[in-house]
Amino acid sequence: MALTFTTPTPVENAQHHASAAASNAAVAADAVAELHAALAAVDDALRSYDPEGDDAAPAARRILLKAAAGAGKSFILKRMVAEASGLGEGRTPTGRSVGITAFTNKQLWSLAESLGQDLGAENVALVMSNSIDRDTLPPHLAERCTIVSSGELDLETPVILATAAMMGMRGYAWKTSRDLARHEPLFDVLFVDEAWQLAEHLFDRVSWLSKLHVGVGDVGQLPPLDSSANPWRGDSGYNPYRAWPESYVGITARRLDAERHGVTWVRELPAVWRPTGEQLGLWQAFYPDWAELNCVAAPGDRSIVAGVCAREGADEPTFGEEIGGPELVDALMPVRAASDDVWRQLGTGRPTLLEIGGLPEAEAADIDVPLVAAIEVLLDELVADGFELRSATYGPDGSPTGERTDAIDDFGGDPLIALLATRNQAVDDMSDVVERLTRRYELPEGAVMASTVDSWQGQTNGITVAIHPLSGASKLDEFNSAFGRLAVTCTRATHGLLMVARAGLDDLLATAPARPGTPIGEPGSRALPRQTHERILGAFARGTLTI
Repeated sequence: MALTFTTPTPVENAQHHASAAASNAAVAADAVAELHAALAAVDDALRSYDPEGDDAAPAARRILLKAAAGAGKSFILKRMVAEASGLGEGRTPTGRSVGITAFTNKQLWSLAESLGQDLGAENVALVMSNSIDRDTLPPHLAERCTIVSSGELDLETPVILATAAMMGMRGYAWKTSRDLARHEPLFDVLFVDEAWQLAEHLFDRVSWLSKLHVGVGDVGQLPPLDSSANPWRGDSGYNPYRAWPESYVGITARRLDAERHGVTWVRELPAVWRPTGEQLGLWQAFYPDWAELNCVAAPGDRSIVAGVCAREGADEPTFGEEIGGPELVDALMPVRAASDDVWRQLGTGRPTLLEIGGLPEAEAADIDVPLVAAIEVLLDELVADGFELRSATYGPDGSPTGERTDAIDDFGGDPLIALLATRNQAVDDMSDVVERLTRRYELPEGAVMASTVDSWQGQTNGITVAIHPLSGASKLDEFNSAFGRLAVTCTRATHGLLMVARAGLDDLLATAPARPGTPIGEPGSRALPRQTHERILGAFARGTLTI
């Protein structure tokens, strides 16, 4: 009997293609206009300030752009940097000093490379510790920007990128070397990439370097892995993971006095480019408080086509056969028989949840060999039959311009398939699956990848196959119900999202003790209560296979 899936309620009145992209373009244009106005206002305030007088120093101003995953925020950030610096084709240099910071080095690498290409390598300095092995950097990074240590930095470089830790440590020395007065900022504007991943106490170390802060990022971030001392740890009224923008906006805002604390301009980017049109309902489930959220891709623009070209595989044991033995292989035969139904469903573009009942017992919720072996069976069938990812292509304004097809044999970009799990042991098992599939079918290196969800943040892939964080759980806790962790899992794929779990998610949510959610304005540590889990599950096409 064919495996059937429920159909989630389609999103009504959604905008797609050019009309969706235009909404982001309008917000970007408003942000650029606000940037120029804020720069002028800061200039006026600094010119009129008398450091010997009784008036307080000019307060900082803020521009905050809230983005959903895959909204194209990096494109807008780069445009604003070009506008502030006046660099790039067709512009006149402004002579302004632009700083860009983020929590991690890797967040800055691709941005520095892209800015260097657009603005000139000599105009973009990436400050990096000498302890970072230059051989581990992206291959073209050194050609496209200027990489320097903190001591080698030419402070006349128009655009300077460094982590918040580096800027906080070296900022005073940089200001001193330029002979700036106490009230004079080092940067005319300080941009913060992935602003909602930078905790408030970390931002405080760099905020004094500029009187204009521009934060851009996805509000659905995982909390940063921060090993430094948090001065507020132990204060029951303070969330150590609170992203710094939330001190100024949202229901957790604590600095509401605009006159005293400057002016904050906030907008949401109302469209996403990454997902299929059919996934929009899932994106909206993660951002339910947004005024609108549309998708450039329309339903039907992308598809997964299986069975296009069979591949011969080497005869070697599978992960399930080697770890679980013949008994597990036999137990998973119904999964193999249902694989065509699963991939046909995923090919519709709808996010899909497959629950499997009757599997042999797992050693623990995070050590589930039978479930990983079931995923291997599904992938083995897909790769053996051959598949293609088909996509509409779009112009800068979101209008369709043509079509493209991606297959494993011509792979050369983002991974076609990413296997994700929240626990290290499950990822180790999935990595074993990836290695076996790659050897068995002679796949290009990197076409299929396995990773923890936390490490995959910021990445993009064609198909995501992930173990649901609640699979096999006996209760809801802060780890398996973390908003950011589930959001990252569900928002990486351009063509298909397949979540796999042991059967029983509804029973778990119905019987688990209620737990409070934390405010939506604090995505770093936000735990999902049962009702939010249920809303998100409702956006999936769901099927249950009992073996």
